[in-house]
Amino acid sequence: MNFHNVTRRHFLQGTAALAASSPFLAPAAETSSGLQGRLYKTLKIGMVGVKGSLTDKFKAAKAAGFGAIEMNAPGMNVAETKEAIAGSGLPVDGTVCSSHWQIRHTDADPEKRKVALGHLQTALRDTRAVGGHTVLLVVGHGRDGDEKEIWDRSVENIAKAVPLAAELGVAIVIENVWNQFCYDHGGKADQTAEKYSRYVDEFQSPWVGMQFDIGNHWKYGSMGDWIRHLGKRIIKLDAKGFSRAQNKFTKIGEGDLDWKDVSKALREINYFGWCAAEVGGGDAKRLKEVSDNMDRVFGLKS
Repeated sequence: MNFHNVTRRHFLQGTAALAASSPFLAPAAETSSGLQGRLYKTLKIGMVGVKGSLTDKFKAAKAAGFGAIEMNAPGMNVAETKEAIAGSGLPVDGTVCSSHWQIRHTDADPEKRKVALGHLQTALRDTRAVGGHTVLLVVGHGRDGDEKEIWDRSVENIAKAVPLAAELGVAIVIENVWNQFCYDHGGKADQTAEKYSRYVDEFQSPWVGMQFDIGNHWKYGSMGDWIRHLGKRIIKLDAKGFSRAQNKFTKIGEGDLDWKDVSKALREINYFGWCAAEVGGGDAKRLKEVSDNMDRVFGLKS
């Protein structure tokens, strides 16, 4: 059995559990061109600029049309988060490892790598405690050494957390980011996801996959083709727009990213799961705009 198929199975079990707790996630009829019934909207907690308690923020995200929310861990107040879930009816689908840029699995100092491992393990436990199923991880940075050093250090360190991920049922999902690793930062727009695929496969575990950010590498290659290459390694998605012409990130649906091909590629790999908005947030009006933009580009409304 292909271990990436096992990953998908476990992830869908988690999605089904969340669907049972949220009316928004009731099964929907699939459209011929869109991703209705396949893709579910979430967002980063830092995007919610609504004043008030954490429960108020959860309620605002739900009112805007999101089916879940991503928290940050370690550092998340588990008890407060549980209260917000209960008070709003909005589940937490996963978290972002809050320290992965500053305390890296690729650091040349083994003591710092040890701290990074501890933070990842805490994030896994906290995510499980609030009902989430994924921890987003930036594995390191290219400035920490040559490619082989970064590759070997991070794989060795992150692999130590995989047994805990399996025990808890929480996947470690690697994000493709501008960290000068697994792509050529000064390169052209014809790059592929081949290195990312090999990197994920290095772990040989159903509990390590990708939270593929659709906008992050549009500057460097076709997002639809990257999705096709990564296939079942993709457990979750992030979304933002990017303009090659202006060389900057944009709102979802703006810029020149080929969203039709992205949706086509997601159907081709038979993707079912969460997609997290990762753009500038704000008040209730802005959150509704982000939600509506996702509906439009992914064909989530019939």
